[in-house]
This record gives sequence, structure tokens and C-alpha cells, in this order.
Amino acid sequence: MSAPYKRIYKHTGPRGHEKYVNCAFCGRRVPRYKALTTFRGFRITDPFLKREIKAMSFKQKIYVCPQCARHRGIIQIGKSRKARAKISETK
Repeated sequence: MSAPYKRIYKHTGPRGHEKYVNCAFCGRRVPRYKALTTFRGFRITDPFLKREIKAMSFKQKIYVCPQCARHRGIIQIGKSRKARAKISETK
């Protein structure tokens, strides 16, 4: 069965050993081209603190393995897969 989302591989240019990254949630080592990127951070709602700390960035780029991304809802299952699931439930 194919993946429930479209993944674009851009790693075909530089041949050789693939770089590995660690999943931020489970710690699994995944090739970088397979890992999905998302951002983690927080917001400050106090207007006084916003003026004081406007130069600092609270976003952090993290890498997530496909299993954790599906489990945590970062990636949604595609329409075709949902349709197949409905057909199998009615049988």
C-alpha cells in the first residue's frame, strides 16, 4: 500500500550516503529526505514582554519520522485512502 500523503524526494542529485536526522518525538534515526519538518515554539501574549523580547525567535525546526507524523496528526490521510477505508467497513 502506498503512503497516505505525497512525498517529494529531492535527494537524487548528490549521490552517496544519505544524512540521518533524529525524530523529535521518538528519537528514531531517519534519512533526512524521508523526515518531515515542522516547527515547535510558543507565543507570548503579554504586550509588555513582546516589546522587550521582540528580537528573540521562539520557533525551532524539528524533524519528525513518518510514523510519528501520522500518529500525531501532522499528516492527514488522503481522500483516496479514506474512500478505501469506507468501502472496507461496509463489507
